[in-house]
This record gives sequence, structure tokens and C-alpha cells, in this order.
Amino acid sequence: MNQKLSKGAYGGIAGKDYVPYVPKNSGSGGNAAVLIIGIALSALFAASTAYSGMKAGLTVAAGIPGSILGSVFIAMFAREKGILGKTLLQGMASGGESIASGMIFVFPAILLIGSQVTFLEGLVIGVGGALFGIGAASLVYNYLIVEEHGKLMYPESMAISETLVASEGAKDSLKFMGIGFGIGGLITAVTSSFLNITNNVISFVHEPFYKWKFQLEVNPLLLGIGFIVGMEVSLTMFAGSILSNFAITPLIGYFATLGSGGPAVWNNPSVSVNAMGVGDIAGSYVKYIGAGMMLSGGLIGAIKLIPTVIASIKETMNARGKGSGGAGSSVETVILLSGIIVGFIGGFLISGGNIAMAVLGAVLSMVLSLMFVIVSGRLTGTIGTSNLPVSGMTIASIVIVTLLFVGLGWKSVDDNKALLLFGSFIVTAIAAAGGYCQSQKVSFIIGGSKNEMQKYFAISSVVGVVVVTCVILLLSNQLSMTGDNVPFALPQANLMATLTAGIMSGQLPWVMIICGIMMGIVLFLLGLPVMTVAIGFYLPISTTSIILIGALVRFLVEKYSKNEKEKEAKVSNGVSLSSGLVAGGSIIGLIGIVLQVTGVISGEGPSGFANSNGMAFLLLVILVVATAIPLFKSEVKNAK
Repeated sequence: MNQKLSKGAYGGIAGKDYVPYVPKNSGSGGNAAVLIIGIALSALFAASTAYSGMKAGLTVAAGIPGSILGSVFIAMFAREKGILGKTLLQGMASGGESIASGMIFVFPAILLIGSQVTFLEGLVIGVGGALFGIGAASLVYNYLIVEEHGKLMYPESMAISETLVASEGAKDSLKFMGIGFGIGGLITAVTSSFLNITNNVISFVHEPFYKWKFQLEVNPLLLGIGFIVGMEVSLTMFAGSILSNFAITPLIGYFATLGSGGPAVWNNPSVSVNAMGVGDIAGSYVKYIGAGMMLSGGLIGAIKLIPTVIASIKETMNARGKGSGGAGSSVETVILLSGIIVGFIGGFLISGGNIAMAVLGAVLSMVLSLMFVIVSGRLTGTIGTSNLPVSGMTIASIVIVTLLFVGLGWKSVDDNKALLLFGSFIVTAIAAAGGYCQSQKVSFIIGGSKNEMQKYFAISSVVGVVVVTCVILLLSNQLSMTGDNVPFALPQANLMATLTAGIMSGQLPWVMIICGIMMGIVLFLLGLPVMTVAIGFYLPISTTSIILIGALVRFLVEKYSKNEKEKEAKVSNGVSLSSGLVAGGSIIGLIGIVLQVTGVISGEGPSGFANSNGMAFLLLVILVVATAIPLFKSEVKNAK
């Protein structure tokens, strides 16, 4: 068998005539070993994505690292299943990651409004959203995957498929993932996430006259994310941080100092306006301007999606009218009905006995989910899950549900919690649908079974919900922290909490929100990516600066490669190493938090030089050098 996809994999022929990489009727790719390995990978990537996503506001697709790890485990425990087994494993890895990428957008917002959430609530809402998203996407499988073959390119699906068939590169990829995991795990273990024996934040704060702050957190998972997303995204985010920390903050600080004996900060009576420090300005004013920017970015994205929504629904209905909308299998019917049933159970669970809220909230959530699931599947075919505009679709949905709640007089904190749980259902469905369509396209290209992928992806999604809910509950004390230098920035969840709580209470600081919206509109008119700049504006500069360092490492690797083939190979090795950094930093960080919560380690802070900027800078040099040297020294076969 050739280690290369056919030209037909990329189009040029009708989907029904495409001959997959593995001949049809080649047997099943799954067995007990594959299922157990897949559950482990789903849990791994769900935990890693939840941790890193809440910290950085960005998530990393799991398809390629999942396919690399899957190749190794298949060779060790299920060799007879071959590439079909690997295909299922990458799908299950993507399932866990997709669920995390969705749930962290809204679910933690419940903690931010001062409410509490239970494991049962997270489980029911998450499982309902995941199954509904998978089942609804399955209804349009034939249209999105088969009928549109070659038209919807599914770029990340094709990259995963190429990775699966290029088995000769698996050993190198695994080696670099291992190096990254070791670097990320070791540095995380000695910092605040674990043993806390050394400072890892370079910090400069200037309070008099021109108030500004620059910080850089030496965090391997953030550096890995920077390498993966590249210079354009990282630099755009950092530009937002520059605007926040070196323009807006000093400007507010300057005007505040002009007054004497002035009023108190609007949401902190203990601090007068003219005595505000950088932290007060950031937490009470700049934060809400950033929320306005993200809101405008999300709404602009949602408005831009209107033609896609209309076209997707119209084309889908036409396709189903011609009998090509879906396979109509019993598996997809069971999954979709399960999602609907669990969704209604969740509605009654979270509504506190309000039957009208339970029914209206569940129905509206499912209608919005169905609409955006179709859009999610189509957009995944165009730009992949990494670039899926989940924020825009979620914000649009949340605004609609919020207006319904306010219109019906449901404005209490408990009502807000119910609203956010309905929002969690929606965003989980959207994210699950994108990951599902991407995985099914891989299965179609390789030659796997649609129904088998559907079952395994659904199982991995349920596992993902359990893991993400546990991670959020484990981190609940840290997630609900306010003020300066919070451990998790939660930009999207903070926006959801600010938006819904502010509208319901009528206490939203509209002047700052509107200023942020206007800034977002200006960015849009200049042709800049509003949401990317807004997230950079909102995130701590300590986060965006280390992400930029990661992108600079990639830039140097690309610049000093001898030719295009060498550059492509070294960047591929870098992505594998960076995936290891993210996984190592996230998993070891979570283990450290578990040990701190259980009292196994004290987490006492460092002292002396270990607590200085110099120590943090030394740690940064070690991290960058340890990351860059393996990439520059990596040998590239046939690079001439």
C-alpha cells in the first residue's frame, strides 16, 4: 500500500465515486483495546485543553497529536487494527478536545457570577449538548462529507489523514512530543503550578504619572501555543496587550490623578479614583472595555455568518429533499434522541421547578444549536476546527436567550445560572459538531466506518464532559478569583458572565462596554481580526508575551532553515514538540493542583534569588534554549 493519499482524496471526483485509502469492507478498526486507549486519549486531551484554554483563551486541535500517539499505541496493543484503529483514536482524541474547547467558553462563567455548580449539572448539560451536536451533524453527513467532497476541503482533516498514512514520520513526531512533554513537565513542576520553588513571572510595574505594567510568565504550555498558532496570531494578540497596558491604562490613570479627593471606584468603594493603581484600573475599567471589544468581535462575527447560516440551512434542506442529507442509521437516531431527552432533563434540572423556563430554555437552546451545528460543520470544512468562530455563534445565542429571560422577568442569580447552563448546552453542541465532522471526514478519506466513528466519538465526548466538569470543579476556587494576577484569565467565560449578569441586573457599565464596542468597530473597519485583538487586550500581558516568544522561536526556525522542505519538516517537528509542551504543562499543572488541594504539597512560595526577576529570566532562557536546540539540530531526510 502506498504511503500517500490519492489525488481523489482532495477532489476532482464525486464523493460517491471516491476510493478510500483502505479498500471498503476491510473490517472494523475498533476493539476493546482501541476503546480503552481512545478513552485515555480523550481524557488526556480534554484535561489538557480545559486547563490551557482557560489560561490562554486559545485551544490546540488534538487531531494530529492524537494520530501520532494513536499510531504508537496501535503498534503496541492492537497492531492488527492498523490505520483504521489509528483513525478511531484520532477521532476520540478530537472528541475530548472539542468538548473542552466548547465547555470552557461558558460553563466557568457560573462561578464568575458568584454561583455554584454541581457535577450532575455539568454532566447532564454537557452530555446533552454533545449528543445533540453529534446527532444533528449526523443528519447532514452525506451532504457535508460525501456530496460536498472536493468543495468543502476540510483542511485539518486532510492534514490528519496525511499524518496517518505517513507512518515513517511517527517515530520522529513521537520523539519531539516526548521532548516537549519532558520540558513542559519539568519547568511546570518547579513553578507555582506545582512545587512553587522558583518564581516564573518577570514583572515590571510603574505607578507614578505614566502608569503601566509589563509581565511575562515563563510557562511552557503558553510558549507551545505560541509556536503552534504562529507569528500573525501571536503578534496580533500582543498588539491588543500593548494597547491595553501602554495606552488605555496610562490614559485612565493620568486623568484619574488630575482630581483630588475624588469619588470612589465605581465597583470598589474602598479605593478613590485618584488613588487607583495599575491593578485597580485594569480590573475596574480596562477589563470592561475589553469585554466590549470581545462583544463587538463576536457580534460582528455572528452578523458575517448570516449568509452562511442561510446558505447552509437552504442547501441542507435541498440535499435532504433529494435524499442525500444523511444515512438515517439507527445509531444517529439514538444519539440525537438521547441528546434531546437529556437536554430536556437538564432543562428541568436547572430551572428550579420553573416549567416554563425548562421548556422554553430547552427548546430555544436546541433550535439555536441545530442552526449553528449545521454552520459549524460547514465552516469546519472550510477553515478547520482550530479557526472555528465558536465565540461569535455562542455570543449570538447567549444574547438571544438572555433577551428571552429578561423579557419574561427571569433576572435573579439563579436565573442567570440557568441561562449560562443553557448556553453551555449550545456551545458544547457547536464544538462537538465541528470536531465530529472533522473526524468523520478523516474516516471517509481513510476508509473507516461512519457508524463506528460515530459511536466511538460519542463515547469520547461523554468522557470529555466528565473530565472537563471535574477539572472546572477542581479549579473552582482559582477560577472564581478576582483582581490582579489571577491564575486563569478565562476571557470568554468572563465575557459571558459580564454580559448576562450586567443585562439581568441592569448594572452593566455601559460607557466602558460601548467604548470597547466602538474600538472593535474601528478594528473591523481597518480590516483587523477584532476577536484576536480583543482577547489580547483582555488577557494579562504576561500571557500574550510568552505566547509571542513561542511564535518568535517558530519564526527563527523558519528563517534559518536552508530550504522549503527543511523548513516544513522542522516546523512539523516544532508543532509536535509544542504539543508536548502543552500536554506536559497542563497535565503536570493539574497534578500539582490536586496535590496542593489534598495537602500533599504545601505550595509555599520561593525566597531570595529564586523569587526574583533574575530567576524568572534565567528560567525563560532555559525554556527557549531547551525548545529551540532540538529543532535546529533535527536532521531532515532528503532536504536538498
